[in-house]
Amino acid sequence: MDDFLRLSASTARFTHGAPRALSFGDKGRLLWFLRSTGPADAFDSLWVLDTTTGAEIRLADPRELCPEPGPLPTAERRLRERTRLVAAGIGSYALSGDGRRAVFTLHGRLFEVTADGAGTLREIPAAGPALDARPDSDGSRTAYVADGALYVAPGGRVSPDDGARWGLAEFAAAEELGRSRGHWWSPDGGALLAARVDESALQRRWFADPAHPELPAEDFAYPEAGGPNADVQLWVFGETLVRIEWDADTYPYVSDAGWESAEEILLTVQDRLQRTVLLLSADPATGRTRELSRTTHPQWVDPLPGTPARLPDGRMLTSADTPGGAARALAVDGVLLTGDDVQVRRVAGVHKGRLLIEAALRDPAEQQVLLLDTGTGEATALADGPGVHSVTASAGFLLLTSADADGVRRVVRTPDGRELIPADLSQPLPYRVAPVLERVTEHRVPTALVLPRGHVPGRKLPVLMDSYGGPGAQDITADPRRWQHRQWWADQGFAVVTVDNRGTAHVSPAHTHAMYRGFSDVTLEDQVAALHALAARHGDLDLGRVGIRGWSYGGYLSAMAVLRRPDVFHAAAAGAAPTDFRHYDTAYTERYLGLPQDHPEVYERDSLLPDAPKLSRPLLLVTGLADDNVHPSHTLRLSQALTDAGRPHQLLALPGVTHMTPGGTREKIMALELDFFRRELA
Repeated sequence: MDDFLRLSASTARFTHGAPRALSFGDKGRLLWFLRSTGPADAFDSLWVLDTTTGAEIRLADPRELCPEPGPLPTAERRLRERTRLVAAGIGSYALSGDGRRAVFTLHGRLFEVTADGAGTLREIPAAGPALDARPDSDGSRTAYVADGALYVAPGGRVSPDDGARWGLAEFAAAEELGRSRGHWWSPDGGALLAARVDESALQRRWFADPAHPELPAEDFAYPEAGGPNADVQLWVFGETLVRIEWDADTYPYVSDAGWESAEEILLTVQDRLQRTVLLLSADPATGRTRELSRTTHPQWVDPLPGTPARLPDGRMLTSADTPGGAARALAVDGVLLTGDDVQVRRVAGVHKGRLLIEAALRDPAEQQVLLLDTGTGEATALADGPGVHSVTASAGFLLLTSADADGVRRVVRTPDGRELIPADLSQPLPYRVAPVLERVTEHRVPTALVLPRGHVPGRKLPVLMDSYGGPGAQDITADPRRWQHRQWWADQGFAVVTVDNRGTAHVSPAHTHAMYRGFSDVTLEDQVAALHALAARHGDLDLGRVGIRGWSYGGYLSAMAVLRRPDVFHAAAAGAAPTDFRHYDTAYTERYLGLPQDHPEVYERDSLLPDAPKLSRPLLLVTGLADDNVHPSHTLRLSQALTDAGRPHQLLALPGVTHMTPGGTREKIMALELDFFRRELA
């Protein structure tokens, strides 16, 4: 590997030393966060910033607590995979209701720390490898999961031994619905709401490590498209055991849950195709529920974090589309609050009596932070410069994070007007990248072009398409972290093109919903049209030498490109590609494609396996053999179909590698891809 790839690998893509998982506690006095000691340190410690003094205190160092930790427990490793957590050390923490103490697990051990002076740290005895620990309101008791059972310390096991898993989110919720937790304390600490997950009807997915044939294979329950989902129930452990009742046959997905007060639980449920989202109020004493709001869409309700919700004055806040699908909007009691000029992306809470939201005002590549009056709809910008801005708020305190061409900055604003900056000890980004951002084709598809530094106009460059292209994600942003690796590719002698085709996120509802009932046609059509439009504007793009690379859905796009459009694409590197969505998970796939038994022609059209005999271009397939998201069987099935059809290709199967490719694996793959493209696009 060259110097850039080595630096990227050793710093976890320039994240070691950067504060993360920041949250306010003790009415804003404390800002808790995780951070390692610098670019070369992979182990995150738990820190607190005292906003009254500005002092930062390290409360827990994982290397002191577990000098020889060994491998992660399987359940914790899988939860980290679901939440895309690659940092070593303390992965996450949870605060008590008063925000003065935190609990966390470390390699199955359970710890509690109090932010008093230098911090009081103690280990809490646990019944087994502890996971997802959460303290009650004052920190006197801690709930945690061990071996699929729910425990409270001090105390003991609270969940029955009934063959189900308790206290954790099922795969569909954690991977696709944005809910990674499965138990919640009531505000007074008197009761515990917990998820019961029965996966007995699901098929099992198996993982064997061919590099270690002496070890037994692992398995887990996987909800495959068209097949059964986990049976999810919610129960209250209090003075009595109460089941929360709703029409789970119609609304099987629980995408959010929690306590509004000691007398009320709020939960968000969805139907299987995610066309209807209900916000329900539940009585923890009886388990009875009543509907508070209903959000519907003829295709699917696109998730908008922070909604649905009940405002402090009792009105209901929901997501909505403006007429014609021009903008993601907010509605109060069913009446639109925002219009076509505001693309809402997240509701961050209430600040000084107004909604705090993240939205795009001008360009989908940017994001602003706004205060929104829920009566008039009037918006006031808190962070409005070029770039991507986000916010966390509590008790009048704000944490604003801004990412622009100069890097990433975090600023705490206190109610009395002071500003504090949590120290960022990460490696500075190597490049100041200035991608050329343009909207092209009749659909005004966002694109980006990155050229080699020092490129001399008039010199033809081979093109490298580098896009994700799938729903729920956005590549074209003003965040400089998105462009570091693409600049490296450009400096190797490529014109790097990225396209947010229709179906990707944050442009408009009409843009996003264009992928309804079909991935392949819209994705490939827009990628090809955008490439040709950019080449017409930029004469240095050599359309006789076009390569394409990608991971996950981007791997699907890459393999599909050379299989179906060899006239445009001349070589592809496809990583972790879901080659047949009949074998991908329910919540993601059915949202867009429907049930395979209802729409078999859609799944057949989007499968790459029938295209195998058409391969006429070089194709490099890459898969991690420990990938529990896009199982390696996707890549292996395509490789088998290519082999059966007599079509030459290359296969790189990586033992022990998961979907996230941690530990420098991504950079090693990039180095191999570079050799591949240099050879095939020469």
